Amino acid sequence: MSVSSAAHFRRLAAAAGAAMLLAPNLSANDRDAGPALTAVRQKISDPNAVVPSREVQESALIGASTANPLDILVVGGGATGCGVALDAVTRGLRVGLVEREDFSSGTSSRSTKLIHGGVRYLEKAVFNLDYGQLKLVFHALEERKQVIDNAPYMCHALPCMTPCFDWFEVVYYWMGLKLYDLVAGPRLLHLSRYYSLQESVELFPTLAKKGKDRNLKGTVVYYDGQMNDSRLNVGLACTAALAGAAVLNHAEVVSFLKDEADERIIGARIRDNISGRVFDTYAKLVVNAAGPFCDSIRKMAKQDVQPMICPSSGVHVVLPDYYSPERMGLIVPKTKDGRVVFMLPWLGRTVAGTTDSNTTITLLPEPHEDEIQFILDAISDYLSVKVRRADVLSAWSGIRPLATDPSAKNTESISRDHVVCEDYPGLVTITGGKWTTYRSMAQDAVNAAIKSGNLSPTTGCLTQNLRLIGGDGWEPSHFTVLTQQYVRMKKTHGGKVVPVVMDTAAAKHLSHAYGTLAERVATIAQNECLGKRLAHGYPFLEAEVAYCARHEYCESAVDFIARRSRLAFLDTDAANRALPRIIEILAAEHNWDKSRQKKELQKAKEFLETFKSSKNAQFP
Repeated sequence: MSVSSAAHFRRLAAAAGAAMLLAPNLSANDRDAGPALTAVRQKISDPNAVVPSREVQESALIGASTANPLDILVVGGGATGCGVALDAVTRGLRVGLVEREDFSSGTSSRSTKLIHGGVRYLEKAVFNLDYGQLKLVFHALEERKQVIDNAPYMCHALPCMTPCFDWFEVVYYWMGLKLYDLVAGPRLLHLSRYYSLQESVELFPTLAKKGKDRNLKGTVVYYDGQMNDSRLNVGLACTAALAGAAVLNHAEVVSFLKDEADERIIGARIRDNISGRVFDTYAKLVVNAAGPFCDSIRKMAKQDVQPMICPSSGVHVVLPDYYSPERMGLIVPKTKDGRVVFMLPWLGRTVAGTTDSNTTITLLPEPHEDEIQFILDAISDYLSVKVRRADVLSAWSGIRPLATDPSAKNTESISRDHVVCEDYPGLVTITGGKWTTYRSMAQDAVNAAIKSGNLSPTTGCLTQNLRLIGGDGWEPSHFTVLTQQYVRMKKTHGGKVVPVVMDTAAAKHLSHAYGTLAERVATIAQNECLGKRLAHGYPFLEAEVAYCARHEYCESAVDFIARRSRLAFLDTDAANRALPRIIEILAAEHNWDKSRQKKELQKAKEFLETFKSSKNAQFP
């Protein structure tokens, strides 16, 4: 290691030590919140509580009049929008939320699935001696801990292995990740450590010992968080609904309503995309949390508004489980062309991807074949297994809304952090940022909304220590209750009902998808003969379709295969085969006629074609 690099590390370590002394202990807010937090927790964790029906939620929005408006109307049902709704409603405000498609239908379901503490920001802080970057790391580490603590059944720590091909890399990554541990302090998940060549291959059997003209010397393993992103997003929406927010998916803002006197936005005209009904809802303030589409919402208010979004695309491919061990990821911080490549175990399969590239904004982004091939070529340099295009079970693209601040003097600077602005009276926009920091983004947006709308919350922000629906009382051993106390009843091809054991795989899946509410799903599987698996090789049960239709606002086949279960993301072919039965169950729940069922099948098949698995890829 060069003298200058070592000096950088020494100087930043001193800065990190000083900054740690100044880092706030946010858990103090939990003690200060007192009765308000207790009341909200009781409402969310009530074992008899169920989310209001979609019809009730729409009626609540229609009931928001000029004389009795909402405090805040949120536009966008991604992580940030649902986070805003939850934050605002738990402060005692009257809140509505509308989402054009489904909760998490955009960027929030197409993430890397990592809850990361900003290790790359730390590297920038080191070499640029940038305290601003260091503060971003502190912030991300604190929020990472909050996300995992507040949704423990959907989130967990994941060890990530970085291969080192010379001794300089060993020292460089070891020192850097030890500094990451130091900066994390009490927010640390587990200590990073070095593994020898032999230990590394034992932990990651498919890791290549030899690369092109180089030999593996060892690896450094550090820990970040991992999540089931869209289920976490749906959990946010349902938690907000239980707390009193009127959340409505498949409801689109058609136009804004403005005060005739001063042109301030006072509400929105909404179209229910399921029923076709159009209605007005009024609010003291509108929060624009539409992610990559936030500029189109801003243009509804003011046509010549300056764009904020610089969209970037992240492509991911899903491979069979044997590509990576069950509990170990692989992250290469710098490949031969300078990009980051990762390979992570996720829900029994392997997700591989690389850093973002520039793109255009579309409703259903699709990965290009050259991007898929780049990822496969990149990971093949680090694996002993033959990497084949035919192994790709699913591939998808997500658009990340990198943001510029329209009020900043230098509009060319793109922020990796989030931006909150009000460039039209009555409309606060929140965009940028990342999944890990959704909660603090929401907090900043609500603070801005309270100030702009002159709102009167009954308490401060409560979301720092507020477990989501299904999280209160959950323990990792919860799945054993399901295996011991429930059976799966299913019908044979002959129509006979037979009991089947609630096996460990199904029980663990239910526990990690629904938390303590998994027993409700297990009850449906047992009592309503919906205990059969939806797809061979996957733990998803028929009972989940019925449960999600009743209690999670699942309104279409795509809602289920993409956001309630993750079958579309894990295996497009398996999702395609499961569609007829999924639609049959949803039809019974929502009283669909044959025409609607046919449309659902067509829409779902078109949706799956945007996932470039080996089954539906267009090979050159």
